[in-house]
Amino acid sequence: MDFTFSEEQQQFADALRRYLGERYGFDARQAIVGSAAGVSAGQWRAFAELGLTALPVPEAFGGLGGGAVEMLVAMQALGAALVVEPYWATAVGIEALRIAASAENTAAAALLERAAGGDAVLAVAFDEPGARYELDAIDTRAEPDGDGFRLDGTKAVVRHGAQAHAWIVPARQPDGAIALFVVERGAAGAAADDYRTIDGQRAATLRFAATPARRIVDGAHGAAALERIADYGIVLLCAEALGALDALNRATLDYTKTREQFGAPIARFQVLQHRMVDMLIHTEQARSLTYLAAVRYADDDADVRRRAVSAAKARVGQAARFVGQQAIQLHGGMGMTQEVAAAHLFKRLAIIETTLGDVDHHLARFAALPSFFEYDAV
Repeated sequence: MDFTFSEEQQQFADALRRYLGERYGFDARQAIVGSAAGVSAGQWRAFAELGLTALPVPEAFGGLGGGAVEMLVAMQALGAALVVEPYWATAVGIEALRIAASAENTAAAALLERAAGGDAVLAVAFDEPGARYELDAIDTRAEPDGDGFRLDGTKAVVRHGAQAHAWIVPARQPDGAIALFVVERGAAGAAADDYRTIDGQRAATLRFAATPARRIVDGAHGAAALERIADYGIVLLCAEALGALDALNRATLDYTKTREQFGAPIARFQVLQHRMVDMLIHTEQARSLTYLAAVRYADDDADVRRRAVSAAKARVGQAARFVGQQAIQLHGGMGMTQEVAAAHLFKRLAIIETTLGDVDHHLARFAALPSFFEYDAV
């Protein structure tokens, strides 16, 4: 596949990388991570001014109408800069609302408009305790209450859950079907326990006790919508991982040019050159499958989408582990310190690998598809 970004996409990527290089360097990022909030309101406003928050929002709701390919460009830049702002969580929430808004859902439409202007941070509560990556392992219950619903249950490891203004929550209706609901932060009976994850980002445990909620996707379409939203999140995670892998490869090459052993930079040692070539090969293979997944995400055939997304997530997970381990070894003891970006890039890659399904989970999902034995190209 000949995959070339358009001139407009390249210009957007260049502008974003330039901003991140000037205003979101490693030291600035570390200061944000160490702050009480763990995110920066100023940086979020700057993202909105750059058009980043409007990028995934449909034009009908005040956005730029960017699809998975346009988001791929943005997420690679954010991954290379180790951005800790709640952009991925919000973008995935926007996709959930976009799917709901296609049915002219006024609640979803209003939130989309707020998100486009950077006035609303969103989060999708995919996981529950003990779910082990299974999206349908949902015990949270939704009971009808007048014109709305009330939720009871717990959601685990919700990315930037405490920073979100609204949560998209999958829950089971009385008939057992999965539907999607919107819960506003501060709603009665809702609580968010915030904490920092090992990659410097934030997550939360959400608890609902008779919490008021609005349904945006009914039980007839909820399970399919949830899977599609998760696949979108995976494409974005894979793109972010590519940015982190590129940054890790560059950092490793630069370090080996300066670290000397036996009177010469270790970058001159052929065996280490071979290891760095292997790191690059892993990255490029992950890139190819990620680009394919971004294109196939919009396919009308759900199995085509599932196959491309799971193939990308599995390959990116393998690359993240290999490149990360090699980079740390080539950095030596320095690779384990907080002062070196390589350590933080590896941590972020480790979290990406285990978000919305690890390598084993997606290999099993890929193998379970009906097309697995057709022997055609992905």
